[in-house]
Amino acid sequence: MVFLISTLENCFSFLDKIDPNTLFYLLLIFTWLMSLWEHYLSYRQYRNYKRNRTVPPELTDVMTEEELNKARSYAIDKMRYNEIHTIFNEVETTILLLAGVLPWVWRKSGDILTTYNYKNHEILQSNVFILLFMVYSTLSGIPWSYYYHFVLEEKHGFNKQTRIFFIKDTIKKLLVSMVLSLPIASLLLKIIQIGGDYFFIYAWLFITIMSLVIEGIAFIYPNYIAPLFDRYDPLREGELRSSIETLATKINFPLAKIYVVEGSARSAHSNAYFYGFFKAKRIVLYDTLIKGYSLTKAKDDDKEKKTDETSDTPSVEENTTTRRQPSENKKEKTSEDESEAKKKKDKGCEPDEVLAVLCHEFGHWSLSHNLINMIISFLNLFLVFAIFAALFKRQVLYEAFGFSDEQPILMGLFIIFQFVLSPYSELFSFALTVLSRRFEFQADDFAVKLKHGEPLGRALKKLEIDNMSYPFSDFLYAKYHYSHPTLLERLKAIKSKKSN
Repeated sequence: MVFLISTLENCFSFLDKIDPNTLFYLLLIFTWLMSLWEHYLSYRQYRNYKRNRTVPPELTDVMTEEELNKARSYAIDKMRYNEIHTIFNEVETTILLLAGVLPWVWRKSGDILTTYNYKNHEILQSNVFILLFMVYSTLSGIPWSYYYHFVLEEKHGFNKQTRIFFIKDTIKKLLVSMVLSLPIASLLLKIIQIGGDYFFIYAWLFITIMSLVIEGIAFIYPNYIAPLFDRYDPLREGELRSSIETLATKINFPLAKIYVVEGSARSAHSNAYFYGFFKAKRIVLYDTLIKGYSLTKAKDDDKEKKTDETSDTPSVEENTTTRRQPSENKKEKTSEDESEAKKKKDKGCEPDEVLAVLCHEFGHWSLSHNLINMIISFLNLFLVFAIFAALFKRQVLYEAFGFSDEQPILMGLFIIFQFVLSPYSELFSFALTVLSRRFEFQADDFAVKLKHGEPLGRALKKLEIDNMSYPFSDFLYAKYHYSHPTLLERLKAIKSKKSN
């Protein structure tokens, strides 16, 4: 480990010879160069959207010219929004850095603590700093988020949330972020302070364990955080549940529970995933993925079933009263359900198609894709912490961003991870994207081998239509950004595997 840190320190020794102002502008210029590259790719994709094209032969059975034009319009609107939002954020960040906002907020955080008789307490000051920026980020992001959901998404029929829901959701996200971020940041800073020469190993172990605890082993996020934002119900008995359990048993998938999340309360987009480690996997399906599925109907059916099972035989008078009311309620509920079903009749997948989508997800599990990604992620985390250990004591980095008299660890983390490691992060992200696309092809192949290729192809087409995805993409934009192959690429691969 000493050799590793010594080698990294030697690699970055050239930084000490650079003037702090020069280093600042070099890092800022590189950030803008990467931004220009991203804008160039977006421009290529935008030109792709603007071309007049007809429905590809692979989709003529499910997509009309009108639906293709709607998908094109949606894609163009999203691209314009993303470009304007991105440029605004880039300009905002540049102005804040040039104006010296980071050291100013850091000093103000110390002043706030001083009023409460806390002086020179770096961890508390770091918490105040994080808190101020979290509140600022939330408030400054509200107009953009509001426009995206209530103008752009609503224009194309995807937004389902109310304004009250939006406000509550925003507050919940801020509070959950505070509850999670502040303690973790405090412990990480403390480890760096007292960890000695090998603090980066302890810091890496700490972040690794916290990632596993929050997202995996302890199920904190899926069981205690996610339900704060969306409703999760067990998938009710029926053909779909039975077929999922049968498939899971066939491939020895350690299935514990199957949930349906009420994604329709937020958006009309669809999704499916599983989580958990070892012998306790949970599957989560969005209700928008399942054709005609309603969580409201499931809840009402359960209530009526329980009422019928627990009620005693009433008197004649009570019998008349109690039987009229449920009948009236049932008519109202039936009307509501019929209305909802009518809206969803052409959306979602049939049971065999949902099963095929899950078979694809089982493929990721069977081929250890999630484990491989996790190992790569943790190895990368170890490397970047080792680089941080070799860099964070260099005064030139702090001076470049306006910290001439002190070296706050939090600022070191921000400067090194956000700016110094930016070239490496771009390359690493691209490599992960390439690997992810390869994994997606392999998971599709897994479904084909289990005789789910045909329904998987149908499901992918329906999801393309339901999510109003434009089937054509610029090849360079797709290679750089898409973690999944395009629909046409996947359909071609599935057809090829089926014919072999």
